Amino acid sequence: MTTAHPVAAPTLELLSWVSARPRTYRETIEAWRTSCPRLSVWDDAIGDGLVAVARGGRQDDALVRVTPAGRALLEGRTARSDASS
Repeated sequence: MTTAHPVAAPTLELLSWVSARPRTYRETIEAWRTSCPRLSVWDDAIGDGLVAVARGGRQDDALVRVTPAGRALLEGRTARSDASS
């Protein structure tokens, strides 16, 4: 799925955070939930197909992972950063 809007810095931060090590759904929601409708990083990342939740038997076992689309955004950002150095 292609994002319909430019990728904001907080979204890239979420993707980097999730890709750094295995994250549970509970841990991710606690760290990234917000009550501000203008800052919907988690909802946008899910809706744009950048992260996915792999559910286990219990919600505590559910893992959040960066999808191939999310990884491509991260790799593109890294490539652009390296090129501008």
